[in-house]
Amino acid sequence: MSHHPRTAPDLRAATVAVVVVFVLNGFNFASWAARLPAVRDALELRPNQLGLLLLVGALGSLVGLPLSGLVVQRLGAARTVATFAVIGVTGLLVAATAVALGTVWLAGVGLVLFGVGTGVWDAAMNIEGAAVEQRLGRAIMPRFHAGFSFGTMAGAGLGAVAAWLGLSVIAHLAVVLTISLVAVLWAVRAFLPAGTHDPETPADGEPAVPRRSAFAAWTEPRTLLIGLVVLAAALTEGAANDWVSLAVVDGFGTSNAVGAVGFAVFVTAMTGMRLLGTALLDRWGRVPVLRLSAGLALGGLLVFGLVDNIAIAVLGIVAWGMGAALGFPVGMSAASDEPGRAAARVAVVSTIGYSAFLAGPPLLGMLAEHVGYRQALLAITVPIVISLFVMRFAAPPATTTPAPTDTFAGPGVEPGLHERRA
Repeated sequence: MSHHPRTAPDLRAATVAVVVVFVLNGFNFASWAARLPAVRDALELRPNQLGLLLLVGALGSLVGLPLSGLVVQRLGAARTVATFAVIGVTGLLVAATAVALGTVWLAGVGLVLFGVGTGVWDAAMNIEGAAVEQRLGRAIMPRFHAGFSFGTMAGAGLGAVAAWLGLSVIAHLAVVLTISLVAVLWAVRAFLPAGTHDPETPADGEPAVPRRSAFAAWTEPRTLLIGLVVLAAALTEGAANDWVSLAVVDGFGTSNAVGAVGFAVFVTAMTGMRLLGTALLDRWGRVPVLRLSAGLALGGLLVFGLVDNIAIAVLGIVAWGMGAALGFPVGMSAASDEPGRAAARVAVVSTIGYSAFLAGPPLLGMLAEHVGYRQALLAITVPIVISLFVMRFAAPPATTTPAPTDTFAGPGVEPGLHERRA
C-alpha cells in the first residue's frame, strides 16, 4: 500500500492536533486532582482511605497500558485516543456522581475506568507524537509533553476557581470535561493516517516489517533498558509531585505556602526545560541530553537533601525539575524509532514508567517515616545513577534513516535535520 507524502499544511494540522490532545490529557487529570479536598470531605475519607482510592485508579492505568500497543495496532492512534478519552471522561463523571451520592465504591469504579481510559490515551498520543516527530525531521516530543504540563496548570487553576466559587465537583467536571471531550474528538480528525502506525503498511521505500505479537517487545533488551531510563525519570518527577512541598515544609520548618511555592518552582523548571529540550536534542542528540538531565537531577537532589539553607535548596529544586523534564519524552521517541514496532514498544516503556509513578512515591513515604522527607528523596539518586549506564541504548539504531524534511516544523520551530546519532 502506498502513501502520499504529507504536505506542510497536513503536518501542521497533525502537529497542532497532538499538542491539543496532550494539553487536554493533562487538563482532565488536573481537573479531578484539584478537587480532591472536596472529594475527601464529601466521602468522609481519612488520608489512608483517600490514598487507597487513588491507588485503585492507578491500577486501572497499569491494567490498560500493557494492552495499549495492541489496541493502537488494531484501531490506529486517532480512534484509540477518541475511544479511550470517552472511557476516561465517563469514568471521571461516574466518580463525580459518586461524590455527590457519597458512595465510595462507585467512586472506585469510576476511577478504574478513568485509569484505563487515560492510560491508553496517554500511550496512543505518545505514539502519534513520535510519528509526527519523525515526519517533521526534528525532535519535538518534549514540546508535546510541555503541552501536558500546561494542561495540568490550566486544569488546576480552573479547579481552584471552581472550589473558590463553591461549585460542586459534579457541576464543575460536567462542564469542563464535556468541552474537553468535544475538543479531543475534533482534534484527532487531523492525526496522521492509521497506516502510519501499522507495521504491515510501511511508507514508500521502507521495507515491510513482519507483524509480531504486541507483547514480544517485553523480551527486547533495548526496549527494557529504555524503560529503565524512563523509570528513573518518572520516579524523579513523581516523587517531586507527591513530596517536594511536604519536604520543604517539614525539612526547613516553613509554612504550607512556602511548600506550595517549592512545588511551583519544580513544575515551572520542568516545563521550561521541556520547551528548551527540542533545541538541545537537535543540537547534541539524545544521549548527551539524557546525561545532562541525569546530572542536573542528581545534583539538584543532593543539594536539596543535604544543604540546610532554604535559598540554596530552592536552586536544587530548579536543577531537579530541569533534570526530570526530558527522560520520559525522549524515552517515547527512542521507543518509536522503528514505526512498525512503535505501538508495542511505547506500551512497554509507558508501563514501566507509570509503575515508577505508582510504586515509587508510596515507598519513599514509608522511608520518610524513618529518616525524614528530604533524606528519603535522596534514594532517587540510585536509579538515576543506574540509568546513566544504559542511556546509550536510547540512541537511534543504525537502521534508522533520516526522516524527510518538511517545510513546516511546528509552531515556533524551524525546520531542520532529523536527530543525529547520539
